[in-house]
Amino acid sequence: MRDLNLFKWLNIAITSGVICSGNCAMFTKGCAYAQITPDSTLPNNSNIQKIDNTIKIEGGTTAGSNLFHSFSEFSLTTGSTADFDNSLNIQNIISRVTGKSLSNIDGLIRANGTANLFLINPNGIIFGQNARLDIGGSFVASTASSLKFPDGFEFSATNPQFAPLLSINVPIGLQYGANPGTIQVKGNGQGVRLTDELIDTTNALRVPANQTLALVGGDIFLEGATLKTAGGRIELGSVGDNSLVSLIPITKGFSLSYDGVQNFGNIQLSQLSAVDASGAGSGDIQVQGRRVTVSDGSEIEASTLGAGKGGKLVVNATESVELVGISADAQSPSGFFSATYPGKTGDA
Repeated sequence: MRDLNLFKWLNIAITSGVICSGNCAMFTKGCAYAQITPDSTLPNNSNIQKIDNTIKIEGGTTAGSNLFHSFSEFSLTTGSTADFDNSLNIQNIISRVTGKSLSNIDGLIRANGTANLFLINPNGIIFGQNARLDIGGSFVASTASSLKFPDGFEFSATNPQFAPLLSINVPIGLQYGANPGTIQVKGNGQGVRLTDELIDTTNALRVPANQTLALVGGDIFLEGATLKTAGGRIELGSVGDNSLVSLIPITKGFSLSYDGVQNFGNIQLSQLSAVDASGAGSGDIQVQGRRVTVSDGSEIEASTLGAGKGGKLVVNATESVELVGISADAQSPSGFFSATYPGKTGDA
C-alpha cells in the first residue's frame, strides 16, 4: 500500500513557522523492574492478588462513581497484566503512585466496563514496546503531582494525607510540582498508517473511538511509539514547573486546556513514531509544548477513512515546530497529516 505513502507526500500541508533541520537528541533511562505495591493512605486501601502473570487489583476506596487506588510502586514487566477489578458502575478509576520510583510499563493494563483510568506518577512513566490498554473509557497518564476536583479536594501523590472522604466529582485539573517527570513511549516503529483500514494495527497504546488517550507530563519522548484511536481523541502535552492543566469533559472523553500554564516543555517523536486518530471521521489530536520535533519518518495524523466529517489536528508550540527528514527506507515523510483517503467521501 505504498501508494498511500505517496498520497501523504502529495498532500502534506505545512503552515508558516516550520523549520526542517538537524537531528533530535533522545533521552532517558529507567530501571526495568515490575512491582505493584499498594500503600496505606486510603480509608479502604488497594490490595493485589497475583495469579500467574496477572496482578488483580482489588479494594480501593469508592466515592460515588469514582474508585481511588494508591500505590507506592506501579510497574509491569513484559507479558504481565494489571487487572483493575472495578464494578461496572464505576466511571473513573483514579490511581496515584506515592513512592519515589518511576513506572515502567511493558504489559497490559485492563479495566472493566467503560471506566476512565487515570494514572499519575510525578517521578515519570515509561511505556515499553509491549505496553497495551484494554479499557472501555479514556486513559490519562500524567506526571502531575495531584488531581484537582471542583469541590477543592486534591488527590496528591506527593502529599498523600489520609482523607476519610474522597471526592465524588469528575477531576477538573492536573496540578504539577517542580520538575515534572518525563513520559517516554517506546515501540517497534511499525505503526505508521499504510492502509485505509480503521484498525490498521493492534500493536499500540489504543483507546476506543469515542474516548481520549492523553499523555501529559514534563518532556515527552516517543521513540518508535504507536498511539492510536479510530476516531477518538489523542492529547500530548508537555508543561513546566507548577503548571495547572484543565480537564474538560467532552463527548469523546476529555479536552485539555493550558490556560493555567506559563512554561512548556518539549515533545519529540522519532524512529517512525505514529500518533494516529484517523477514523471514519471526527478523530481529533491536540499537541501542546515549547518545541515540537517530528523526525525519522514519524507522523501525527487525523485523516478521514470513511464518510464522516474529519476532526481537528492542532499543534501549538511556543518556540518552534521542526519536521526533520524521512524514514530510513525513504517511504515515510515526517509530518502532520489531515486528509481524506483515496476513495473515501468524508471531508477532512
